[in-house]
Amino acid sequence: MAVLKFINHSKKAVKIARRFGWLPGARYTNLRDVKSFDRLGFLDINWKSYCFKKHLSAAASTNPIMTVARDIERMSQLSRVIDQAYELLEFCDNVIVVPKVRSMGNRLTELIPGRFVLGYSVPTRYGGTKIAPECFKARVHLLGGRPDRQRELARMMNVISFDCNRFTLDAAYGDYFDGERFKPHPAGGYDNCLRMSMRNINRIWRDYKKDGGHD
Repeated sequence: MAVLKFINHSKKAVKIARRFGWLPGARYTNLRDVKSFDRLGFLDINWKSYCFKKHLSAAASTNPIMTVARDIERMSQLSRVIDQAYELLEFCDNVIVVPKVRSMGNRLTELIPGRFVLGYSVPTRYGGTKIAPECFKARVHLLGGRPDRQRELARMMNVISFDCNRFTLDAAYGDYFDGERFKPHPAGGYDNCLRMSMRNINRIWRDYKKDGGHD
């Protein structure tokens, strides 16, 4: 079974992504662009202004393949987040739990029930986890970041899915991902950049051995 790939972006970008085997994603605050698809792949959250009631309601109405619980940024949040994750699980195939407290690192399998997928927030200028990737020994979903960095991290983890939107930003400037880095597309054009980036991202994941987790 291949690694699941999700894109949370405009309806146009999602339609192109579907042709490359990617699944549609959206925040629970804006489901407009994914209404026309058979099933929602990834229900994302508004982490800056989180509302569990609205998140749960969106999960119940869309039955996504995956959703993500609120980030655990303090140990005091752990119990509540796990309780909410179980409630979300009633409406989803999988729920991602995202630990960010450094002291949790060596106890992830003890603290987070194995029923949940661990979320690794790929470090970017906007944030990310401070827990070492080697601590993520269960099934992992990679949250955001550059496609080359995601693939590099997967060598240390058992990645079953990821979401990636970075290439949509570069496409707006005529750049695409060539499998190693971003560079100008020879013909230019937003759609061309999206297609080329997704083709190359698919290529670098093609031989990833999910069973056992690593290359």
